[in-house]
Parts: sequence; structure tokens; C-alpha cells
Amino acid sequence: MLLSPICLFTYNRLDETSQTVDALKRNYLAWDSELFIFSDGPKDEKGIIRIQEVRDYLKTITGFKRIIIRESQDNNGLANSIINGVSEVVQEYGKVIVLEDDLITSPNFLNFMNEALSFYKEEEHIQSVNGYSLPLSKFNEDFYILTRPFSWGWATWENRWDKNIFNRTRLQKEIDSNPDLLTKFAKSCGQDTPKMLKDSISGKNNSWYIRWAYDHFRNHKFSVYPVNSLVENIGFNSDGTHCNGIGAYNFRMKPSPKREFKFEEFAYPSERITNEFLYYFSIKRKLEVRINALKTSTGRKLLFEEIKQKLNTR
Repeated sequence: MLLSPICLFTYNRLDETSQTVDALKRNYLAWDSELFIFSDGPKDEKGIIRIQEVRDYLKTITGFKRIIIRESQDNNGLANSIINGVSEVVQEYGKVIVLEDDLITSPNFLNFMNEALSFYKEEEHIQSVNGYSLPLSKFNEDFYILTRPFSWGWATWENRWDKNIFNRTRLQKEIDSNPDLLTKFAKSCGQDTPKMLKDSISGKNNSWYIRWAYDHFRNHKFSVYPVNSLVENIGFNSDGTHCNGIGAYNFRMKPSPKREFKFEEFAYPSERITNEFLYYFSIKRKLEVRINALKTSTGRKLLFEEIKQKLNTR
């Protein structure tokens, strides 16, 4: 099996970046994998020092078959960095595994991703593979399939990735011509998706991910998940560009030594799994998490930071 290259996107968080890389280096397939690191540039002069600290660290990384570092002089933002970086690598290699700088992976993360990429290479229904998973009810398989993808450690193929997926003008015209699309999107991918997509199209947020999720929905494509999460997000803090405040679906992973995963031919997702998964993106779930947060000092602090950030962005 020819291993997929890995894309790692970094910015100005040295501590999280080093934890992400250390965990990735402990993957069973790290030594045989090529690592492309994309370092985004500063927004202003204040950010230069922190970014340079990250870049100095990146030059010390070892433990992979080959390491290629791309340093941008400009601040492209996470969305443009990912869209352009993934496009560059996937066009050359035909497939890609993608990580951001706040994701801790289990040692068998690369095993699952590469095996799924190989197994579903010719399956036109599958558009992506995920490393993160939510704690759903017990079942025996190694994987499950859903419409909504996740952005915390994922992979795809060249023939299922296109920059036009993210074209805001095209998306706006499509939604304007069919107002029912957003309602259907919510039903298929979660109550949070319509607002997130509208904000992404208008530029209020810079989410590439919601446009990626919309493309899965619009074209009736699906995403593969591990039953047990192989990724943990450590970016829920005040430094997180896109992950700060309280996470309604951030859980600790439970690593296992498993190195071979069993996949099966495509079958449409079950209603049970879909409903359980989408519950984590519901208004009810978000309220429950925030009410529980009030019970601890740490939770109250996170809630305060979340409210402050929302007020500052108005």
C-alpha cells in the first residue's frame, strides 16, 4: 500500500504545534510517510515573533520519510491555506491526509486513514475519510458512514476535491435559486449548518469546512469514520483561531494498539447512527453543555471567553 502524504497546517501556536507533531511522530507509519508543512504568515507585525518561533521549531522536526516546509510571507487565513495547500499536494499524489496544528493523533491514526483511502479508492459514494469520531452507541464494526464530514484529521482523493467546491459566488447563486436547500442541509448534516454556511459565504466566518460539508450533502456523497476516535482536539482555548470557548462535541480519545481495520462495501447510513451523530450539533446539546459548564470554575471561564468573543465580533 502506497502511503498518502500528510499536510499539516500551522500558524502561531508553538506549544500546540509541537504536541501535534510529537503525537504524529509516534504513529506506526510516520517513518514511511511524507510530511508537508504549511506555515501561514503573520496578520501584523505583532505576530511575526510567534510565527518565527514556530518556524524555527519546524526546521528541527525529524521522524518522517521526507519533510517539506512551505512558508508563506502573507497571511492567507486558514481556509485559503487549506484549500491551496491540499490542492497542491493532492494533485501531485492523488490523495492526502490533512491535519491542523491542534490535533493529537493516536499511534494508529495513519493506519486507519491509509487503509480507508485504499479500500474506498474506487467507491464513488465516498468523498472523505475522518480520524475524529463521536461516542456513539456500541456496535461491532471498525467504521461507520455519514453524510457530514469532520475537519479534525481527514483525508480525500484528487478526483473528489476541487477548488470550485469553495467558490462563494457559486454557492450563493445556488442557494438563492433553491431556498429549500438550507432546510434540507440542516436535516441531513445538523442544525448548526445553515447559519455556518451563510456566514461562510458572506465572509462573516472563514470556514472552508462548512463548504466542504455542503458539497457532500449537495452531491449525495459520504464520509467514513472510525468507531473509536483516533484524534483529540487541544485547541479549545483563547489562542484558537477557530476553536475557542466551549466544545459541545470535543471528547478524549481512547487509543488502542489496533493496526488493521476491517471495512465493508458502501451501504447507506443507518437512521440510528445519523440521529445520534447529529444530536451533538443540536441546539439542545449546546444548551446542555453550557448549563453544565456553569458548575465548574473552568467551565465558567470558558463560557465567559466565548461570550466575550461573540460580543467582539458583532
